[in-house]
Amino acid sequence: MVMPNLYGNIINNLAAGLVGGAGVVPGESYSSDVAVFEPGARHAYASIVGRNQANPTAILLCAANMLHHMNLQSYSKLIRNAVHKTLKDGKVRTRDLGGYGTLSDFTMAVIDNAQENLK
Repeated sequence: MVMPNLYGNIINNLAAGLVGGAGVVPGESYSSDVAVFEPGARHAYASIVGRNQANPTAILLCAANMLHHMNLQSYSKLIRNAVHKTLKDGKVRTRDLGGYGTLSDFTMAVIDNAQENLK
């Protein structure tokens, strides 16, 4: 969808709520000169800043999307596959996904899955 920034933010927040929450939705914004990759709903969890509770899925997928945009597909695929495997395995889940894992726990699980893919 193409729309002004304010309406785009409203739609991003609504869509994020429908598919699992702000922690899982990557966002992208493009202009004629710039591409910005950021979580789809970035203000929803301001109250947990510094508590090691956030879900890093959205920002990791943003990084994968940015790498793909930069024609670094192998790195993009590595990160995306590691995130998807971590979510699919379900062993480490942050609170917003019904678990008790921390941001650090989830991130380490993604790193472990990425390292497995490199072997």
